[in-house]
Amino acid sequence: MVPTLALTGLTLRVQDLERQLAFYRGLLGLEVLYQQGPETTLAPTGGKFTLTLLHAPNAPLRPQPTLGLYHLALLLPSRAALAAIFRRLVEARYPHFQGASDHGVSEALYLADLEGNGLELYRDRPREDWPFRGGRLAMVSMPLDLQALLAEAKRSEPLDPETALGHLHLHVRDLDEAQAFYQGLGLQLMQGDYPGARFLAADGYHHHIGINLWARGRTAPKDATGLLSYQIAIQGQAPQTQTDPNGTQVRITTL
Repeated sequence: MVPTLALTGLTLRVQDLERQLAFYRGLLGLEVLYQQGPETTLAPTGGKFTLTLLHAPNAPLRPQPTLGLYHLALLLPSRAALAAIFRRLVEARYPHFQGASDHGVSEALYLADLEGNGLELYRDRPREDWPFRGGRLAMVSMPLDLQALLAEAKRSEPLDPETALGHLHLHVRDLDEAQAFYQGLGLQLMQGDYPGARFLAADGYHHHIGINLWARGRTAPKDATGLLSYQIAIQGQAPQTQTDPNGTQVRITTL
C-alpha cells in the first residue's frame, strides 16, 4: 500500500542543548544535519524524519504530566533493530528507562529523554497478526519479555538508519475535540475503547496519533520545555500551518 500520510518531523524546546545532544546524538545515534542560531536539527541516516532542538536555556522544565507531549514514538524496522538499541541502553545503564509493553500490534520500550520528554521505541508486528475484536482493532498492554528481546541482539547498535517517526501520543483536554481535529486532517478512529485514550490513523495503521486524558487538564508554563510543533505529510494536501487543540503548531506538507 502506498501511504497517504506520514509524520515527518517535530521540534522540542530544550533547556540544556548539550545534554540533549548527548542523548539523541550520542546514545541514540541521530546525526546532526545542521545548526543555525538556537536550532539544531537531527535525523537518522535514512532521513525518514527530523528532530529539531530549539535551545532556550532559561526555559523551565515542563512538569509531567501536563497537556502536550505524552511521548514521541520511533518505529524500528525490525525486532532485531529494537533489540540492538535496547542492548545499547542497557549497556549504557541509561537511568530513565520506564518500562516495556506488548501491545499486540507492536512491541514497545518506554523511556524519557534527559529533560523528561516521553519516548517510545517500538517495532510493528505484521498487520495480519494484529488483534481485532468484533471487527475493530483491539490493542492491549501486556508485559514484554525483555530478556527474550535482549537475547536477540548479538551486539548493541544505535537506531537503525531506517527508523521513522511512527506516531505521536498527546495529553489533551477533551477527547472529542481532539478527535474531531485529527479527523479533519483525514485520520480515522482506529480504537476508542481504551481507558481514557483514543487512537487515530490513516491507511489502516494502528495509530499515527494517540490522545489521552491522563494529564487531567494540567497545563505547563507557556515558555516551558517540550513539544513546540510537529509536521505531517499528507498526500495531495496544500502546505499550511494549523494549531492543534493544545495550541501546538501542526505543519502540513505534501507527501
